[in-house]
Amino acid sequence: MKNILIPLLLLACLFSCKMEDKTQREKPLVVATTSILADGVKNILGDKADVKALMPAGVDPHLYKASVRDLDLLQEADIVIYHGLFLEGKMTEIFEKLSYSQNLINAAEDLPQSLLLRSGPEAHSVDPHIWFDVKLWSKALSHTSEELIRWKPDWEKEIRENTEIYLEKLQALDLEIQLKVDQLKSTNQALITAHDAFAYFGKSYNLEVKGLQGLSTLSEPGLRDLTGLIQFIVDRNIHAVFAEQTISPKAIEAVVAGCANQNHNIIMAGPLFTDSLDAPDTPAGTYIGMVNTNLQTIFKSLNP
Repeated sequence: MKNILIPLLLLACLFSCKMEDKTQREKPLVVATTSILADGVKNILGDKADVKALMPAGVDPHLYKASVRDLDLLQEADIVIYHGLFLEGKMTEIFEKLSYSQNLINAAEDLPQSLLLRSGPEAHSVDPHIWFDVKLWSKALSHTSEELIRWKPDWEKEIRENTEIYLEKLQALDLEIQLKVDQLKSTNQALITAHDAFAYFGKSYNLEVKGLQGLSTLSEPGLRDLTGLIQFIVDRNIHAVFAEQTISPKAIEAVVAGCANQNHNIIMAGPLFTDSLDAPDTPAGTYIGMVNTNLQTIFKSLNP
């Protein structure tokens, strides 16, 4: 009974808790759910608003549960921007309730279905990790930019200028990724990670990728998954597997041990940053920095 009451109480608080007077702020408060999304919004808005990430750096959005303090922040915000595609899986009901009283932007809402990857026919089976395809992430941010202009028409000039500058940076990043991946492909290596977060990366840049777990870190790898992945690594002479920043390394450590049992020694590299940025003012503390940090780690570990 407690498990049912707690979320109901949190949702009730969302509409009944006292809010600060939004008109007293120097700048509007914009809340984005993830650190990756918040970084993109900051680049779009510049100094026009205070942009806060709901989830701190290092938090896994698949497992994230909103606290009462988080719900207060969502209600206090002038606008809330969420990733969508069921990335914030435990917050779906909160967003539905919030839509009656709050300005909301679903960043991924306008993406063509043909560009999305799925593990099954269900709505929640879509792969949410679109930021690993820089071109696709650029489309999501372009949509977010247009929605922010709808919200604040007086900011249109600044938002369009900021968006154009940032998208040019992302285009350069996209080209750099392809150059590095093209060098890796000639070595017959593959990218193997703790969970299946890099499918868009593999599709966009034509690199084979495999994850021990499924799309969500809620899933658990079985013995067959583990055995099959180990055999693949041995057969392909893969040099490294990669831990992830928001996931326990135990499962991927089992892969390393299993390979060693077959006299194939590999390194566990990383951790890679997948569902969250690193702390602010670190190399992976921005989206572009995160992608470049991952790229360097992957290239150095797999390139013989």
